[in-house]
This record gives sequence, structure tokens and C-alpha cells, in this order.
Amino acid sequence: MKIISIASGSSGNCTCVVTDEARILIDAGVSAKRIVEGLCSFGIEPETIDAILITHEHCDHIAGLPVFLRRYRADVYGTHETLQAILNSNTGKPLSTELFHSITPGVIVKVKDAEISSCYTSHDAAKPVAYGIRSCGRYFAMATDLGCYDDTIVRHLSDADAVLLESNYDRDMLLVGPYPYHLKKRIMGAYGHLSNDDCGSLMVSVFHRKLRHIILAHLSKENNYPELALANALDVVRKNWQYPDEKPEIFVARRDFPTDAIEV
Repeated sequence: MKIISIASGSSGNCTCVVTDEARILIDAGVSAKRIVEGLCSFGIEPETIDAILITHEHCDHIAGLPVFLRRYRADVYGTHETLQAILNSNTGKPLSTELFHSITPGVIVKVKDAEISSCYTSHDAAKPVAYGIRSCGRYFAMATDLGCYDDTIVRHLSDADAVLLESNYDRDMLLVGPYPYHLKKRIMGAYGHLSNDDCGSLMVSVFHRKLRHIILAHLSKENNYPELALANALDVVRKNWQYPDEKPEIFVARRDFPTDAIEV
């Protein structure tokens, strides 16, 4: 299994997961042009995408979806509420609803050799979810855009070979930054985003001996630095990794360009 972050941040998110048989996008929150360029830079032809998994309907997760779907047919999966919100918000040419497939968190969906799982997340959107993809004995799980996490999220992530976790903001940067109070309150709230410290706590909750890769994602441009998020995560691993096995590698998914592919 190969994991490629095409873009990740408050301005747009798109991840590609490649199995032996399937090509799957998680979100399409940057322009279709950037998605295609990102795929092609790894030798993946956009017309080979089998499925697009949508976590929720916010613009930074679906901005490129309408144009991509008009150029390349791919099945789109999301909760009924998420898909309905996408259809209601689309102001361009009508989207083909035959490509849209509702999921139920907790129920496995198969796309070729990939088994896709999902669970609800705590965010101010229409029934948002996090996804996991299992294939050929490997498991990748992600969780972003969540103001808090619970035992369901921990179970969702807990046996993954690689995880992609939100590390959205540094609390001190957010508090002293230019955002208005109501926006700061929303970000720090139970339906907002995870801070670097929150991400560290979640990491510790899902540590297990076969965890090999941790990808820090959805960093805020205004309220975080990649170096700050990475330093925090490295310190968490250094202090809390208790297995004889090698510590997991930690990467920061970048906002403006694809991150090197990770193989599990």
C-alpha cells in the first residue's frame, strides 16, 4: 500500500491511497488541476481513480470535486448528509448523482482489493467521518477535522501501520493571533480542530508496536508551523514510545505540494 498526500492544510486537503488493485482519493479539496498534477507526479493517471472518499462537505475538502468528476468518472462515497450537502452547495453544472454512494459508519465498503471503514468525527459539518483503508494485510487510517476524540476514534486508528492525524494549530499562536474571538472559540471547541498538543495525546492513545508511520496533517497556515508540529510529535514519541520495536517515522503533510509517498 502506498500513501500520498497531494495537499493538506486549512486551504485544501487531498490524499491518495494506492493498493495492488485500487486507486482511492480521500477528499478533493484543492483544484482539479492540482489533483491531476499531484497524481501525475507519482505516475498515477487521473482516469484510473476508482473512488473518492469525502470526509465532509467543507470547501477545503471538496473544492476540486465537481471539475474532477466532470473530467474523470469516479465513484464518490460519503455519509448521506455529506453527499446531500455537496449536491445542495454545487452552483455549477449538475453533478451525476449515479456516482454518489452513501456510507454508514461501521459498515465496510469494498473497492476492488480495498476494504474501507469509517467512523463519525466531532466537527461542525453534516455527519463527517474519518476513513480507514485495509488491503493485503496492511491498514492505513486517518482522522482530521475533529474538535475532540473518543474511544471510537482511538479504536479506528489503533491497529494501523500508518496514521494521518490532524495537528491543526499551536494554542499559543492561535490565542495571540489575528483571528476574531468567535473563530478562535470555534477552532478550540469540541467541533473544531485538534491542536498540536491534542494530536500528541491522540498519538499516545494509538501507539502499538507495528505502527510505522505518522503523518501530521491539516496544519493551519496562520496558527502553526510545520517545524513546530513536528518537534512536538517527535517529543511525544521520544517520551512515550515503550516498545522494543523501532519508533515510527513522522512526516508533515505539506500544504502547497505533494509529500513523498509512504509505503506500508
